[in-house]
Amino acid sequence: MHAHHGHEHGHSHQAPASFGKAFVIAISLNVGFTVVEFIYGFLAQSSALMADAGHNLSDVLGLVVAWAGVLLARKIPDQRFTYGLRGSSILAALANAMFLMIACGAISWDAIRRLADPPEVSSMTVIVVASIGILVNTASAWLFVKGSKDDLNIRGAFLHLAADAAVSLGVVIAGVAILLTGWNWLDPVVSLLIVVVIVIGTWGLLRESLKLALNAVPAHIDLDEVEAWLRDQPGVLDIHDLHVWGMSTTESALTAHLVMPNGADDAFVDGVADELHHRFRIEHATLQVERGDSEHVCVLHR
Repeated sequence: MHAHHGHEHGHSHQAPASFGKAFVIAISLNVGFTVVEFIYGFLAQSSALMADAGHNLSDVLGLVVAWAGVLLARKIPDQRFTYGLRGSSILAALANAMFLMIACGAISWDAIRRLADPPEVSSMTVIVVASIGILVNTASAWLFVKGSKDDLNIRGAFLHLAADAAVSLGVVIAGVAILLTGWNWLDPVVSLLIVVVIVIGTWGLLRESLKLALNAVPAHIDLDEVEAWLRDQPGVLDIHDLHVWGMSTTESALTAHLVMPNGADDAFVDGVADELHHRFRIEHATLQVERGDSEHVCVLHR
């Protein structure tokens, strides 16, 4: 027996929010700022500024990938892709995390190279351009605050932009310090600190998206709690073959075999599916009711 929350034995799926306007604004702002920041970073001989521009470029690509993931996830299921392309948002989140890790390697290499022979830095240019970066990235991140709470893909976009705002603040601080002390080596050192901030902020995204790509139980669901609740339902003698995974970065699915000697009607199955949605945010539940006349062994556990 199959039940999907909100539709009795139906297979309609509500499309996830697209955040189209937010992506267009954020991408436009960051493309413009990335060009300006790289040009002035090159003119000012600031590795921190160019490193931040490189990171911003990776964020632009990341925003494009995240948006593509959202749009693909809205594709209606068909005969080939019976869940639609909802898993695209998981792949987008994973790609975003990998994008950032690669960017970290490039930034580190350039910073270490410049640390050996620090160039003269135009501190005032660095301060002004990075200050603009704080405004651009803060405004862009704000567009994704709401969606970041429940969607790992959108959270990835938000975290990148929020980290950029913090990184730009670090560049401003470095510019002020160089202006006051004349210590040009502070510029590549700040670049390396930027890398540390990015890696720390990206690690959680990489870990969570990789787990979802491997069909792990979503982080917000306690599998033991779900099993205990199912076992506690009236008429349920036993439960086996319980599986929960993420169909996308916002939706979860469940399959389970319920051993019920007296059987169950459609109303029971629909009620359980509805409660799974409200209690555990599991949108798509497929329940197989068995009377327990024979032993059923999950092929995964053989």
